Amino acid sequence: MKILLFVEGQTEREALPRFFHRWLDEHAQPGIGIKAIRFQGASEYLRDIRSRVELYLEKTSKSEVLGAIGLLDFYGCPALPPSSEPLPQRYQRAKAALENKVGHNRFRQHFAVHETEAWLFSEPSILPRPVREALPKSTEQPEQVDFDEPPAKLLLRLYDKKLNRRYRKPVDGQNLFQKLSPNVASNKCYHLKLLLEDLLSLARRREGEA
Repeated sequence: MKILLFVEGQTEREALPRFFHRWLDEHAQPGIGIKAIRFQGASEYLRDIRSRVELYLEKTSKSEVLGAIGLLDFYGCPALPPSSEPLPQRYQRAKAALENKVGHNRFRQHFAVHETEAWLFSEPSILPRPVREALPKSTEQPEQVDFDEPPAKLLLRLYDKKLNRRYRKPVDGQNLFQKLSPNVASNKCYHLKLLLEDLLSLARRREGEA
């Protein structure tokens, strides 16, 4: 049995399945796999997500593929036009719009607020010491690292300033996610917690359920 994870980039495809799998092994029946399916950015994701979900879910039984999670970054997402709406309402509106567009009862849409790298700030000890000692106070609440200097750009700046090298998302990001505790991250990142709860809900599905 497995759950599909639709993502917009290479780092998410490489790093997140193992990160989510560690959480599932602790909270659900062991042995449920996670298979990541990558799009070439958010625009392709938004254009093709419905057909991809149909392709993967309609041709498989619930005992083989329990369901699917879609994940996009809030930052840079073309599905999110400028809005003064509070974050929780904006999140739920965007989530509902994409779930309605896909129209499949085994698909759940989620967003990283404001990028998946925000989750790394929930456990500063995994970061190199010069970087974590330079973290701004805003990172104490990771999902408040917003569009002004989004998480990946903040890491780029701090790695360059403190380590004299670039933050290499495919390499550094993957290594950091291997160290990150899903429980610690979900306690500090409410919208990640929502994703994990949906992941658990799908993991507990069995043949014959709705």
